[in-house]
Amino acid sequence: MSHLPLRKETNCLNCGTTVIGKYCHVCGQENIEPRETVWHLIIHFFNDVTHFDGKFFLTLKVLLFKPGFLSKEYMNGRRATYLNPIRMYLFTSFIFFLVFFSFIPIKEGKFKNNFTIKGKSFEQIDSLSAPDFNDFTKALNHGVPMSRQQFKHFSDSLKNEDGFVVFGQKKHYKSKAEFDSLVATGAVNDSWLKRQITYKEIDLNEKYQNQQGKFFSNFFESVIHHFPQMLFISLPFVALLLRLLYIRREKFYYVSHAIFTIHLYVFVFIVMLFEIGIIELKDLCKWNWLNVINNIFTIVILFYLYKAMRNFYEQRRFKTIIKYILFLFSFFFLILVLFIIFAFVSIFQI
Repeated sequence: MSHLPLRKETNCLNCGTTVIGKYCHVCGQENIEPRETVWHLIIHFFNDVTHFDGKFFLTLKVLLFKPGFLSKEYMNGRRATYLNPIRMYLFTSFIFFLVFFSFIPIKEGKFKNNFTIKGKSFEQIDSLSAPDFNDFTKALNHGVPMSRQQFKHFSDSLKNEDGFVVFGQKKHYKSKAEFDSLVATGAVNDSWLKRQITYKEIDLNEKYQNQQGKFFSNFFESVIHHFPQMLFISLPFVALLLRLLYIRREKFYYVSHAIFTIHLYVFVFIVMLFEIGIIELKDLCKWNWLNVINNIFTIVILFYLYKAMRNFYEQRRFKTIIKYILFLFSFFFLILVLFIIFAFVSIFQI
């Protein structure tokens, strides 16, 4: 419903029909003044996305405090009272990832090159006093101390000795030309996939030049930005897991499991928003005890899942616990597989 005033004229601006009342009986358009402010656009956005006039808050209340009830209501056909689950998923996931990407930046400084010898990294060595530095380099150079310039050459040679390892390849090649020549002569007889992996590793070596910190920053940034797609793709697979777990419950169709999964994801998004807020508050105020609250939120998510399965599928406690455990193991395995796939894709995209 719009908050704009009604027009004095009775002709419909959309189809020209004479309007009797507030809405055109031909096209259904509301006979209101066409001029809007920015505030009206904001109101329209929340009305269209969330039914901000009350439906959103009612759905949110039921979702948070009655696990599984909202999915059961949808399956039983009582849907007009509540927000559509797809619309609610899109809205909450949009808010969640907006906050998530705002507070989880990837900084290159977090991923430094850490080459460690005898318990000391090269970065730490740069700040050692002269006597400590001499003692350390004696241990490396058979009792003969090295100057800092000599040590720099030594450390650089260690870093460049085997090239930049990405895929765990045993053999490293300096260029594509070198690799292609070995393939052409038959010295290397790799499969097509393995050749593509080798090409990519050569590209990464040329691009990052042993700058592992920069590589890992770009890699993790790419993985994190694939996180929304990974969760969205996991939805039908999670619903399939539930379908297999409850295959003997014939009244539950695949769509029923999908709606249950959507409501579960929405709940997790909302709880994780609170967790992100607590993490930021802890970093700001240095209150480490707030970690306890986040641990409680994690327990809440796990307990909510159990209660939702018990209420929605209406099975006894023992059966629900068994299927709950099987679901958790299957879910974590699924997420691990998807993460590996998306990590592999991310490497080929950076």
